[in-house]
Amino acid sequence: MMTQPLIVITGASSGIGAAIAQQFSAAGHPLLLLARRVDKLEALALPNTLCRQVDVTDATALRVAIKEAEAIHGPVDCLINNAGLMLLGQIDTQDPMEWQRMYDLNVLALLNSMQAVLGDMKARKGGTIINISSIAGKKSFPNHAAYVGSKFAVSAISENVREEVADDNVRIMTICPGAVETELLSHTTSQEIIDNYEDWKASMGGILAPDDIARTAVFMYSQPQNINIRDVLITATRQQA
Repeated sequence: MMTQPLIVITGASSGIGAAIAQQFSAAGHPLLLLARRVDKLEALALPNTLCRQVDVTDATALRVAIKEAEAIHGPVDCLINNAGLMLLGQIDTQDPMEWQRMYDLNVLALLNSMQAVLGDMKARKGGTIINISSIAGKKSFPNHAAYVGSKFAVSAISENVREEVADDNVRIMTICPGAVETELLSHTTSQEIIDNYEDWKASMGGILAPDDIARTAVFMYSQPQNINIRDVLITATRQQA
């Protein structure tokens, strides 16, 4: 009999999302894992886990999956918005469709998923949402203008909603990772930007692992409900920018 509450994780097929799934599963939670690559979710082979192929920009599909998981495991106690896309480029030359894709996923899908669970959390007077933003949600970087804008939006939305639901005993938390070894960079279309980014990572002598972010998420969530670790910026020690 599961006694731990349900955790929902978006973008759970690799990187930070997969590591977060493994950490919360190890802590005994039933999970709903959402991603486009359902085979990758299933390959994690986690117990008491529902894996669903959902494009989180589809608000209806998202809600259907959440209701299915809640029918089995009870209400969502924690939603982790991890799905994200980083497409780097200069504003004067970047394909505007890349902006559209980033904002659809990084911002609008995040709003959709928060909306899907917040009403019930407020009614229950409890619950937690952890939004994965970025150090790019706090400061600028070369070739990052559109991405920085999307992550500033994540950080700002998180703080705004946190204030709105505080009296309902619902926690909104934000994690802002620095450079992490994930697939995120691979989506960028400029090889020159990718090469420069890889050089930057190498200059630090190594960067964060996805599990570093996962342990942070579990620590934040595991605090008593009356404690909200609102915002964590976490980087490799040698990351200067």
